[in-house]
Amino acid sequence: MTANATTAEIRQARFDHGMEVLTRIDGESGQKVIDSLADISPELGHQVVAWAFGDIYDRPGLAPRDRQLVTLGMLTALGGCEPQLDVHINAALNVGLTPEEITEALLHSAVYCGMPRALNATFVAKKVFGERGLLPVASR
Repeated sequence: MTANATTAEIRQARFDHGMEVLTRIDGESGQKVIDSLADISPELGHQVVAWAFGDIYDRPGLAPRDRQLVTLGMLTALGGCEPQLDVHINAALNVGLTPEEITEALLHSAVYCGMPRALNATFVAKKVFGERGLLPVASR
């Protein structure tokens, strides 16, 4: 980017960088979320890509797998975020978390978020693992 870059060029560069990060982490699931916003709030889709993925997800302070653990915990704590959990459980697998690590994180969340939210998140994980041929998950 040159010193004379226009606001539109900077905006597009942030979006392009965010799409690279989104594709690397979320793959097809992330693209579906952005596509689903095109006819209702394309600006929200732009911000998810440029800001959330381009600016925040790509920061050097945490590894992608650690960011996904934090994200899973936050979405579980919020409750009612099952569609986003679906995307981020897939992303967690994409960045190297195992089904066992994901289920352990969701089990751990029960202590802080409550059983109903941990159960809802675990059922989303079960759906994702089933779709990816990762069931049954080993337990101890």
